[in-house]
Amino acid sequence: MAKSQDGVAIRHYDVVLGPHITEKSTMVSEFNAVVFKVAADATKPEIKEAVEALFGVSVKSVNTVITKGKTKKWKGRPYRRSDVKKAIVTLAEGQSIDVTTGV
Repeated sequence: MAKSQDGVAIRHYDVVLGPHITEKSTMVSEFNAVVFKVAADATKPEIKEAVEALFGVSVKSVNTVITKGKTKKWKGRPYRRSDVKKAIVTLAEGQSIDVTTGV
């Protein structure tokens, strides 16, 4: 395991990359869930452990989605956007995370 400080391993910062703030993810917050961008190689148990350690909450469940990058054109030349892995983290009753503040 990587070096830890106050129960937070360095790997936890590599697993959870940041919040994914969209209109849809804001709607999900009504059901006590938060959406994060996560590392492509992160597993559900790793995501759960990282969120619990970083934010001090208890996680009920984790669902993951891999969004494939689109092919776009810029100045007539095609390029491909990166694939993105998102995690929808459902929190236990009474728990909440304020994604507008930093970790």
